[in-house]
Amino acid sequence: MRVVVFGYMTWGRRTIEAVLEAGHDVALIVTHPDGDNAYEKIFNESVAELAADHGIPLLVRNRAEDAEVRDAVAGADADAMVVANWRTWLPPEVYSLPRLGTVNVHDALLPAYAGFAPLNWALINDEPEVGVTAHMMNAEFDAGDIILQWSTPVSDDDTVVDLFDRTLAMFGPITVEALERVAAGHRDGTPQDRTKASYFHRRCEEDNRIDWTWPARDVFNLVRAQVDPYPNAYCFYGAERLRVLRARVTEDAIGGTPGRIVIRRGSGVVIVAGAEARRGRSRGVVIERVRTDDGREFDAADFFPHMGGYLTSHPRASA
Repeated sequence: MRVVVFGYMTWGRRTIEAVLEAGHDVALIVTHPDGDNAYEKIFNESVAELAADHGIPLLVRNRAEDAEVRDAVAGADADAMVVANWRTWLPPEVYSLPRLGTVNVHDALLPAYAGFAPLNWALINDEPEVGVTAHMMNAEFDAGDIILQWSTPVSDDDTVVDLFDRTLAMFGPITVEALERVAAGHRDGTPQDRTKASYFHRRCEEDNRIDWTWPARDVFNLVRAQVDPYPNAYCFYGAERLRVLRARVTEDAIGGTPGRIVIRRGSGVVIVAGAEARRGRSRGVVIERVRTDDGREFDAADFFPHMGGYLTSHPRASA
C-alpha cells in the first residue's frame, strides 16, 4: 500500500521502519521538531534522519492544520495513513484524506490511558498489564474503533523501562497487521466503551514529587515509574533534594509519622509511609539508592548519617 506516516521519536521511527520492511510505499512523513520537554529528549531516535536516509519527503510541524500539510497529504495519494506518537490534534480534513482512513497506534490498553505518558501513569496506578492499541482515528484523541490490542503483564520487578521495551517491540508488528486488516476491508473495529475512558496529561516535575502520606506501594510504584532515563521521583532531606532511584516495600508494618527515617536495612533505609501509619498497620518504604542534584549516587544507608530525621515533599531548613 501507499502510506503516509505522522510519527515522532523512537515510537514513530520504529513504526516507519516496520512499515517499510513490510514492503509498503511510504510517500510522505510528517514529524515534530525536537522539543524542550524532558520527556521528549529521551527515546528520541530521529524520524527526520530516517526520512532523509530513505529519500522520503518530510514535513516538520508542531501542529498539522495548515494548508501545506493538507496539500502534501492529498498529493501523496495514499491508501492509508499511520500515526505513531504524534503529539497534537489532527483535523478530520487531514486524517480522512487517505482512501482507507488512518490508523493510530498508542501505547495503552484503550479506552484507558489516552493522552500522554501512558506507561508511567499505568505503572504509578499499579495496573496489572499494559499494552498497545491500533485503532481507526476519529476526531477525539485516542478514541476511534479498535482494530487490534496487544498486552503484556506487569510484575513487581518491572520498571517503566522494561514496559517501554516490551511495548515498543509491539509498535511495528501491530501496525503492519492493522494495515493488512484495513487493506482487506476490515475497517469497522470494536467501538471503545467511553464509560471506561480516561485521559492523562503530560508529566512534569511536580508529578514526580513523593508524598509520604501515600501508601508504601504507591511510593514504590512512583519510583519505578520514573527510573532513568526518565526524570526521577524525588523528595527532600532538609533543604537538599534527593532523587530516589530504587526502592521496595517492607514486608512488615512500620508505624509512626510519614517521612520518618526509621532504621537501616541492608544497603537501604526504612521510611514511614501512609496517612494511617500512626496506627502501626501500614507498610514502609525501603529506599535503596539515591542521587543528589550534583549527580552523585549513594546507597541510602551510606547517605544518611543517622536515623530519626525526616524526608519531606518540599524543602525545609533542617532534616
